[in-house]
Amino acid sequence: MPQQPPQLRTVAVTRYVTPLREGGSLPAIVEADDEFLYVLKFRGAGQGAKALIAELIAGELARAIGLRVPELVFATLSEAFGRTEPDEEIQDLLRASEGLNLGLHYLSGAITFDPILNTIDARLASEIVWFDCFITNVDRTARNTNMLMWHKELWLIDHGAALYFHHSGQPWEEQAVRPFVAIKDHVLLPRATELDAVDADFRQRLTPDRIRAIVSLVPDEWLTDAESDATPDERREVYARFLETRLAHSNTFLTAANDARNALV
Repeated sequence: MPQQPPQLRTVAVTRYVTPLREGGSLPAIVEADDEFLYVLKFRGAGQGAKALIAELIAGELARAIGLRVPELVFATLSEAFGRTEPDEEIQDLLRASEGLNLGLHYLSGAITFDPILNTIDARLASEIVWFDCFITNVDRTARNTNMLMWHKELWLIDHGAALYFHHSGQPWEEQAVRPFVAIKDHVLLPRATELDAVDADFRQRLTPDRIRAIVSLVPDEWLTDAESDATPDERREVYARFLETRLAHSNTFLTAANDARNALV
């Protein structure tokens, strides 16, 4: 059966509900014109559009391999919000984020995953550890799990810190084949005993066509800035080739993850 290409809906933000001040980039809960609530990630926040690019690519890659991620949507923000917000810090953020941003469907009533109270099986733990090695996600530790329990199921959130090669200034080719040393701090690593089986499965699921279809979702306006003379298509090509290369060398990060887990037990 042919794979359906990924698609994202576009919504317009109609109401700013409340900031989520525990987030370093000051995301917020907003309401959109479809009457749903979203956690809005702002293009004008500290890490800029690169955090949104990582959030989008990582989120859709997770969905492609069967992990649960809240629906992602493109969310447009009008200049009216910046004019009426009384908080100067938020006002500046809203003005810097006019146009296209990224929203995650708000999981009302969800609770933060607690590794002591919430247990998951070895297969799911291995899938998440493999995934975070693949996308180089440093933000899934016991201190900040970035996972939620919602309707007795585990959901992954907040991938803006992933794909950090695009911040480093170092050649992506070198970054793509490096082991992921931060995996030693992953909250699920002790339970990730099925990494080899997961690797064989996910390498089949993440075809080059599927990876490139996901990367193609990144809007031009997030790929145009003063830091680079590259065109949006050229920058998309870097993301696609980084992921394809990393997948082809998954044995490197797989070995590092298994070694780190063995050191714990």
